[in-house]
Amino acid sequence: MSILINKNSKILVQGITGKEGGFHAKQMIEYGSQIVGGCTPGKGGTTVLDRPVWNTVAEGRAATGADTSIIFVPAFGAADAVLEAAHAGIKTIVCITEGVPIQDMVPVAAEVKRLGARLIGPNCPGLITPGECKLGIMPAHIFSPGPVGFVSRSGTLTYQAVDELTRNGLGQSTCVGIGGDPVIGTSFLDCVKMFLDDPATKALVLIGEIGGGQEEEAARFLEGKNIPCVAMIAGRTAPPGKRMGHAGAIVSGGVGTAQGKVDAFMKAGVPVLDTTQELVAELKKRMATAAV
Repeated sequence: MSILINKNSKILVQGITGKEGGFHAKQMIEYGSQIVGGCTPGKGGTTVLDRPVWNTVAEGRAATGADTSIIFVPAFGAADAVLEAAHAGIKTIVCITEGVPIQDMVPVAAEVKRLGARLIGPNCPGLITPGECKLGIMPAHIFSPGPVGFVSRSGTLTYQAVDELTRNGLGQSTCVGIGGDPVIGTSFLDCVKMFLDDPATKALVLIGEIGGGQEEEAARFLEGKNIPCVAMIAGRTAPPGKRMGHAGAIVSGGVGTAQGKVDAFMKAGVPVLDTTQELVAELKKRMATAAV
């Protein structure tokens, strides 16, 4: 099994006629993802990559039964694209777009939740269930099927850690890049809960970074849970008030510090490692002890 996506996910690409949307749609199709078409206003009736294009998500969903969408729309239109997908009945929405204004995302995230849909992102690399479905921009060749659930706020650190897992024979059930913006649709805690309900996920890797309280929230939930789990926190040497990479990776007013996150994980019995090599080595030991 997996979380959020699998080989049966029917996917619409919002912005498929654009350079980025077309490029990554091709990669997803080659991986085996079930891309059933795309949506671009004014381009309905055309085709891209031998897939039909509709003017609206509602038209595409009616024609294909799509349940999933991925958004490659410029920042000024990304929030509206998310709302369009949610109102059309799409249940899993991935927004790759970076630079989406925070004030746009606050009401959108609330509306998506009200409609019972699931938003991943914005400003994220997407997610992948290895061997079944890739929904994003990640380099697919480093992923492999297996029992490790993976959640991260950092795209590049995801790739480094996943490559290390795969090289050590630890495949992944699903890997989710939740995004690094202050307002996102799916949190660490949301993903942890889904993984704990997934019988195929036997261990967890959590890659956090400074800023916000998501990691602390997930750590509190993990207290007393019987699953091998390890973590990393990026930005541990960043000075307070200095933004590091992501819009959400900023420590302000004593909230979101690296030490606070480390302390929360350690209290929950989750070790926080300094390198991906140490991370994987510790996970292997914990999985062996748990006979995973």
